[in-house]
Amino acid sequence: MGKNAKNEVTVGLVQMSVGKNIDTNLNKAIKSIEEAAKKGAQIVCLPELFRSQYFCQEEDTENFRFAESIPGETTTAIAEVAKSNKVAVIAGIFEKRTHGLYHNSAVLLNANGSLVGTYRKMHIPDDPHYYEKFYFAPGDLGFEVFDAQFCKVGILICWDQWYPEAARLAALSGAQIIFYPTAIGSFEHDDSKTKNRQQSAWETIQRSHGIANEVFVASVNRVGREGQIDFWGSSFVSDPFGEILAKAASNKEEILLAKCNLSEIENTRHGWPFLRDRRIDAYKGLASRFLD
Repeated sequence: MGKNAKNEVTVGLVQMSVGKNIDTNLNKAIKSIEEAAKKGAQIVCLPELFRSQYFCQEEDTENFRFAESIPGETTTAIAEVAKSNKVAVIAGIFEKRTHGLYHNSAVLLNANGSLVGTYRKMHIPDDPHYYEKFYFAPGDLGFEVFDAQFCKVGILICWDQWYPEAARLAALSGAQIIFYPTAIGSFEHDDSKTKNRQQSAWETIQRSHGIANEVFVASVNRVGREGQIDFWGSSFVSDPFGEILAKAASNKEEILLAKCNLSEIENTRHGWPFLRDRRIDAYKGLASRFLD
C-alpha cells in the first residue's frame, strides 16, 4: 500500500444521471473523474453499470449488446484517465465473460492505469423492475480486497449492500473502505412515506456495516428517472462510527468528496473491540440456508 503521511484518503463519488447513449455516459464519467481529481480525490467511484441506463427493468435479450469484456473498451478508457490524473477509479462493468455468460462487475484501476482486479456481484436480485437474474450469473470470485495504492478497499455492488456477511468478510480481509456502486430508487407509484422508508433503510443498513466492522463506507448511486424507477441519489460516505462525512442531494448530479482518516479504524476498534469478541466457534449456522 502506498505511503500516506497523514494516513488520510480523499474519496470521490460520481453521482450521475445516465442517458441512452453509452458513449455520452462514458464521456460524462471521464469528465467527472477529472473534476474529482482536480478537487483532490485519490479514489473515485462510479455508480453500478454506469455506461447504460438500468436495463434490468425488463427481460430483453437485446440488452446483452451493452456487455463487454474485461479488459475492454471501458477499462481502457478509464485506465487512461486514471493514469493521466493519478487517481484510482472503481467502475461498474456489464461483463461478458464468454458467449452466454455475463456478470454485473466492478473493476479497480490504480493511479498508474493498471487493472488491479475485478469484483463480480455475488447477490443477484430478481424483483419487479430489478430482473437481474435474467442477465447476470452470480459472482464467483468471492469478497476479495484490493490494494488501491492509497488504502485497501472492498468492492460490493448494490444488492450486496443488504448482506452483513459480505461486509464482514471484506473487513476481515483487511478492507479499510467498503465501496458500494449502486443503482437503486423508488417506483413511480410509491407514495412519499414508502419512498422515505426505503431510502432510510438503504442508508441505515450500510452505515450499520461500517459500525459493525469499524470501517469507512462509500456508497454511490445514480440519479434521475429511468423507466419506472426514480433513482434517489443520496450518495454518501460514513466513518467507522457510522457518522455521515458527506452526503449528496437526492435530485441532482454531484461529485461528492470526503476525507477519510484511516487511523480512526484502529482507534475505534480499541474502544469497541468487536473483532476481538467474535465467537467464531459458534457461527457454523451461518453456512446454512435456514436453521429448523
